[in-house]
Amino acid sequence: MDDWGSKSGRLYDEIRQSLQSGLYAPGARIDLTALARQFHASATPVRHALYRLVGEGLVEDHARDGFFVPPVTEWLLRDLYGWVQDILIAACDSIARSPRISEWPTGSRRGNDTVLQTRELFEEIALTNGSFYLTEAVRRANARLEVVRKTEIQLLDDTPKELVSLHRLWRNQEMDALKAALAAYHERRRHLVPRLVAALGVKSHHGADWSRLPAAIACHS
Repeated sequence: MDDWGSKSGRLYDEIRQSLQSGLYAPGARIDLTALARQFHASATPVRHALYRLVGEGLVEDHARDGFFVPPVTEWLLRDLYGWVQDILIAACDSIARSPRISEWPTGSRRGNDTVLQTRELFEEIALTNGSFYLTEAVRRANARLEVVRKTEIQLLDDTPKELVSLHRLWRNQEMDALKAALAAYHERRRHLVPRLVAALGVKSHHGADWSRLPAAIACHS
């Protein structure tokens, strides 16, 4: 990868991580000029990184108004939960017809990081199904739900137990029970949507402070 591509890639990684960490509020405007100044880069690699994130649904391009963190509305959140549920249940149906459960990758569990383990489990279910499209759809939905899941844990104190149960059903290939558990898992969260949106403090934050991004990629244009 050339220097320009490496610079854009590092910018992409840092901005994506910061978005998913919940450091910036839904609806916040992303100041491209401030990002370029922060990382001692020209606007071009910053814009390229942001367009990659637009493609993943993590950033919105409002044309003349610039780039924004997508707002999290009640409608959108219910739709995301329903979408992930439908994909995972479809994957379970396919796997039940042709069972092939892979081992959880060595070292992929990281302590008590429930959000990470949820992401890995859901992506593993989709990946084992063998469909690139289902796997990619789950990955994109997981990226959108990363911040939301951090908030879920604050409102649902039994989330770790819930995840252990899902994982056990998956490992034991109990597909009918797993489908029922996945439906219950997402239904609980759909009922929680108004509280989740309120807890996220969803509103438009024009002029968000992107200087909080780590200065890990001081790259000169």
